[in-house]
Amino acid sequence: MSIKFPENFWWGAASSAFQIEGGWNEGGKGMTVADFNSFKRSDRQADSKVASDFYHHWSEDIDLMKELGLKAYRFSISWARIIPDGDGAVNPEGIAFYNKVIDKLLACDIIPFVTLYHFDLPWALVEKYNGWASRDCAIAFERYARVCFRAFGDRVKYWQVHNEQNLMMRVDERMNITEPDPVKKEKLRAQMDYHMFLAHALTVNACHEMIPEGKIGCAVSSTVTYPLTNKPEDVWAARMNNQFKTDYCLDMHCNGEYPGYYMAYLREQDMVPEMQPEDAALLKSAKMDFIALNYYRTLTARAFPADADHPKGMRVEGFNEVDYDMYGYWKIEKNTNLAASEYGAQIDPVGLRIVLNEYWNRYRLPLIITENGLGTADTLTEDGRVHDDYRIDYMRRHVEAIGQAIEDGVEMMGYCPWSVIDLLSSHQGFRKRYGLVYVNRTDMDLKDLARIRKDSFYWYQEVIRTNGATL
Repeated sequence: MSIKFPENFWWGAASSAFQIEGGWNEGGKGMTVADFNSFKRSDRQADSKVASDFYHHWSEDIDLMKELGLKAYRFSISWARIIPDGDGAVNPEGIAFYNKVIDKLLACDIIPFVTLYHFDLPWALVEKYNGWASRDCAIAFERYARVCFRAFGDRVKYWQVHNEQNLMMRVDERMNITEPDPVKKEKLRAQMDYHMFLAHALTVNACHEMIPEGKIGCAVSSTVTYPLTNKPEDVWAARMNNQFKTDYCLDMHCNGEYPGYYMAYLREQDMVPEMQPEDAALLKSAKMDFIALNYYRTLTARAFPADADHPKGMRVEGFNEVDYDMYGYWKIEKNTNLAASEYGAQIDPVGLRIVLNEYWNRYRLPLIITENGLGTADTLTEDGRVHDDYRIDYMRRHVEAIGQAIEDGVEMMGYCPWSVIDLLSSHQGFRKRYGLVYVNRTDMDLKDLARIRKDSFYWYQEVIRTNGATL
């Protein structure tokens, strides 16, 4: 491959707090929604109490990142480690922990790239406000963000606000949505979504105010949907799936308002969120510095007509928990032209080139991949090796697609595959591994938690060393 990557391209890797840290109740940390949900599955898989135990292995793990040659490390801060009850006293032990992590990253010439919120709302805010159902939660989030900017902004210059708001909002468990009535549930979901947009805008403005040289952007789960056929109705259904799953969210982040088709849907379904008169100016004022996207798969859709028994706008279970169908809009179908991982994600490097071009052409903001990876079972051999050629092939093909997008004219900041080391999968524990480094544990046996470099570690190390020339 002869594609030339920019000299300042960030070859990075990614993780999130609740999936990697462990130490769930150490150092003054409070419980989170992510903890609560993981504990419900503790009888059959690993939970967040230990996870990959980064809380106790952070120094050696960062040494591995330095050995790998990472230019950037995208990780999240746990809100409940900084403010255990979400909106009360600041926890100095939490500040001290992340100070150690940030300082060591910088000492290793690795850029700390911080996500403020990755699915882990402090549980106390669920009990106090029903979480994002209340506008007070958005105010509490802005305060938390300002605490982080004040504590770390002298050294951390690159920030993400929410990880995958557009996907998180579609998963009842992650939002702690327990409303049984489907109509009330969707109305609540729309209100929670709106309050997260407010929090996002408040945080972007706070970052620019408090860290003048700081850069902050949105992070979405990208959606690329192909029409099942060339029927115009299927083409439109595919477009609507993109718009309702991701594009409306990017438009709100980047343009400061709901696009017309989405506002029409909210009105039609009697789901328009409660808004304050001053919100419109606030949402418009928050300017993104970049767009981060997580990319794992593409989808295929066809038209899905409504009828008397299934009114337009009715949401029904679809291909998986986040890719639901909706009467009157779309139905997800399997793409028979693509192979899939053992967990059902259809593998499509071309789709990455497509979405990078689409987002660049629409918003003209620099782009960075903050998650992309292959989740599957890995085998530790008797001689202590992990031969993951399948992961190397997956990464190579997706990095090549990024290079092709750069040739197309897309401005790319970097690539942070998921994940730097094996970590807790929300629904598959440690059976589903993504890491470049193997963590020696199973769901029910912590073993020695040893870190073992996979073959993909050495492959990526060479890609970084040569700035992509060895692809």
